[in-house]
Amino acid sequence: MLKILDLQTAEDSRDIVHRSVQALVEGQLVGLPTETSYAIAAHALCQPAVERLVAIAKGSRELAADEGREMGEVSKSGAFSLSIRSREAAIDYLGEDSSTARRLMHRCWPGPLTIQVECCDPLSAVSQLPENVRKQLFCQQSRINFRVVDHDVLNQIHRYLSAPLVLFSHSNCNHGEVVATAATLADRYRHDLPLLLDDGPTRYGGRTTVVCVSGNRWEILREGVIERAAMNQFVKPVIALVCTGNTCRSPMAETLMREQLRKRTGCEDAVRVLSAGVAASAGSGASPHAVAVMGKRGLDLTGHSSRPLDESVMNVADLVLTMTRGHRAAILAAWPEMHDRIFTLRRDGGDISDPVGMDLEVYQTCADQIEEELGKWLDSLDGDFFPISETESNNETEPNSES
Repeated sequence: MLKILDLQTAEDSRDIVHRSVQALVEGQLVGLPTETSYAIAAHALCQPAVERLVAIAKGSRELAADEGREMGEVSKSGAFSLSIRSREAAIDYLGEDSSTARRLMHRCWPGPLTIQVECCDPLSAVSQLPENVRKQLFCQQSRINFRVVDHDVLNQIHRYLSAPLVLFSHSNCNHGEVVATAATLADRYRHDLPLLLDDGPTRYGGRTTVVCVSGNRWEILREGVIERAAMNQFVKPVIALVCTGNTCRSPMAETLMREQLRKRTGCEDAVRVLSAGVAASAGSGASPHAVAVMGKRGLDLTGHSSRPLDESVMNVADLVLTMTRGHRAAILAAWPEMHDRIFTLRRDGGDISDPVGMDLEVYQTCADQIEEELGKWLDSLDGDFFPISETESNNETEPNSES
């Protein structure tokens, strides 16, 4: 008989969490809320539980029409996903070989995004799951859907488990309705579930957006809560140029970087470029000499507004280039975990001298040096740094359509 536990009226959710964890470890299925829809969960190390979950999914009327097909072939986006406790833990499963996947992990997780990647690496933690569980998770060839759900109770449950959860959501079925309430899930799967957690209507009441990532190529398999326009921004690389006050060197570097990228990519906004200062105040304009030097190059720096280097920059930056070794050291002291993304602009590790208070010629020399070093950096970035969408991939193949 189905037992429904009401999270909204419970005085302390810890008891519900413990009961849910016990049920999952014992091989039971549990209905859980996520930020998008209600899902049915099984412990990923419990093969019998996952097999029951598969049987439930196969019994869904939307899937019945696909009789004779493997579960993973029901749709490109797949019926199952592997729920990981955090984006940090997800690295053990996805790895960080793809810059595009890494950006999505850092910018969209926890949240309503499902990332589908190929998982054939024997070093991936996926290899530790039972073979039949892995087979059921595969939705295209050796691709698996991964989620880091943004829901407090599910996050608490994950803390007590040594392995991920396999989630089945009715909304992932072809033409499946979004199950936004516990009552809807109970009506549909009452005879299959022993336990269901009710936390009222889900936050979004929609589907996760499913994105397939392969190297620097990405494709939206299903548009959901995160719309296509937003996804185009989330996958965009971010380069931050940093100096002290963000009025001389880094604003010139930002402007010069944008211009070099425009010439190389033919696109105005293929990469997001910004600048900041480790000791900057907010809202100051660029120095008059910096504006003049950029003006001679046909570049406009009059609208620049200084900003301090803070979490809003560091949380999104894929590459941080500092004008001096001192700037780099200061940033590393505050964000040591980002050591692999913070470098001096000079490739030899030297400093770009501060021209503040100097004459126009010094600024011109500084700009020339910055421009040269930026070119070296852009030459060094591999193709994986720049994402390619499914539209761009199709355009690439159009001239060779005969093949």
